[in-house]
Amino acid sequence: MGLGKASLKNRALLLLWLLEVALVMAAVIGAAWLRFMNDPEGHEIFAENLAVRALLVAMFVTTAMAALGLYEVHVRLNRFELALRLMVSFALGGIGLMVLYYLIPWAYIGRGVIVIAMVLGMLGIALLRYCVTHVFRGGLFKRRVLVLGAGRNADLINTRMRRDSDRRAFTLIGFVPIHGQDAAVASALCIPAPGGLSELVHQLQISEVVVAPDERRGGLPMEEMLTCVQRGVAMTDLSTFFEREAGIVTTNLVDPSWLVFSGGFDHSTSRCAIKRLFDVMSASALLLVTWPLMLLVALCIRLESPGPILYQQTRIGEGGRPFELVKFRSMRVDAEGDGVARWAQQGDDRTTRVGKFIRLTRLDELPQLFNILRGEMSVVGPRPERPQFVDMLSREIRYYAVRHCVKPGLTGWAQLRYPYGASVRDAEEKLKFDLFYVKNHGLVFDLIILLQTVEVVLFQRGSR
Repeated sequence: MGLGKASLKNRALLLLWLLEVALVMAAVIGAAWLRFMNDPEGHEIFAENLAVRALLVAMFVTTAMAALGLYEVHVRLNRFELALRLMVSFALGGIGLMVLYYLIPWAYIGRGVIVIAMVLGMLGIALLRYCVTHVFRGGLFKRRVLVLGAGRNADLINTRMRRDSDRRAFTLIGFVPIHGQDAAVASALCIPAPGGLSELVHQLQISEVVVAPDERRGGLPMEEMLTCVQRGVAMTDLSTFFEREAGIVTTNLVDPSWLVFSGGFDHSTSRCAIKRLFDVMSASALLLVTWPLMLLVALCIRLESPGPILYQQTRIGEGGRPFELVKFRSMRVDAEGDGVARWAQQGDDRTTRVGKFIRLTRLDELPQLFNILRGEMSVVGPRPERPQFVDMLSREIRYYAVRHCVKPGLTGWAQLRYPYGASVRDAEEKLKFDLFYVKNHGLVFDLIILLQTVEVVLFQRGSR
C-alpha cells in the first residue's frame, strides 16, 4: 500500500476501517441491550462508559484484522478464506481483550455481552465486506485512467497489473499511441485521438492520464497535456503510478532524477528518533513474549545435533557497513564447508529437522531482536544480505545499493509482497518493494508491516 501517496484506495480502506469500528461498537451496544433486555436498571448501570468500552473492543478486533491482512488491498481472498480470517481475527481480538480486562478491570463488559457482541460483529462485518465487494466491483468509485503511450513501457500496466484486484482503485479505459513510437499494446486496447488528447479526455470523462512513452524527447503533446491539467485532469508519470498503485519502484523505468525529485527518503532527526524508539519498544515486547519459545528452540537444537545453538553470519547493514547477524542454527554445521555462500533453496537438504520447522515458522529469526536492541538492525526494513551477494547484486542490479540507506529489518515490505528470493531475478523483484519502503517509510507504515507479518507467520508464506 502506497502510504506515502494520497490515493483513492487508501481513503477507501480508511473509510472501511471506520465503518467496521462503528459496526463493532454498535454490536457491543446491541449485545448489552439484548443481555439486559429484561433488566432496565441493570442496563442503566452497565451503560456507564459503554461507548469507551465498546471502542476498546472495536480497536482490538480491527487491529487483529489488520494483522491478518484484512486491510491490505493486494490480498485476494475467497469466501472461505475471508470467513476463516475473520474468525481468527475475532479470536485474537478476544484473547487481547482478556489480557486488557485483567490489567484494567473497569474496561470489562462481561462474558455474555462479549460473546453476543463478537457474534453480531463478525456477522455484520462479513455482510459489510460482501456489500463492499459488490459495490466496488463496478466502476462507480474508480478513477477513469487513460494511458498516453502504447509501447513497451505502457504495456507494463497490462503485464504487472492485469488482475482485477490490482485495479481496484481505477478503471483502465485504454491506451493512446504516440506518433512515431512503436506500439506493443494489443490494437484492441488502443484508442486513436484524431481530435487531440484533450478532446478525447473530455469525451471519455477521464480523471487521470498516465504518461508512459518509450521516448520522451519531442514525442509528448505538451500543449494538449497542459489543457487537460487546466481542466482538472491529473497527469501522472508511469513510475509514480506504479509506486502509488502497486507499492513498488520500477527500477527499469526510473532514472536518478525521479528518485531525487519525487520526494520521500525521510531521515530527519525526529523520524530517526521515532524509528529507534519504535524499534526498542517492539523488540523488547517481542522478547518478553517469545523468550520461552527461544529457550525451547535452543533445547531442541541442542538435543538434535552437535554444534552451536546460535549461528553468526556477516551481513551488510546501513551505509554498507558489515555486522554480525545472529540466528538460531537451522542447518548442519558443515552446510558451507567449502566456504562458498549459497542461497537457501526449497527443500534444502542442508537443513536439520528442527531447522525446517523453525525456518517455516520464522522462529530462527528471533535472536535478531538482540541485533535490533544493539542498533544494528531495525524491526522493519530491507532484509540484510551477505557481502558476497551484495557485491554481485550491486553489479547486476541498478540502484541495489540504495536499499542500504536505512537499517536492515527483521521484517519488511518485500517480505510481505514477494516470496522468498533465491536468484538474481528474485532479488531484482524484491528490490522494487525495498526501494518503495526506503522512499516512503514512516511510523504508520512500519506498524502496518509489523502487524501484517503476523499473517505471514500464521499462514507460512515465503519461508524456506
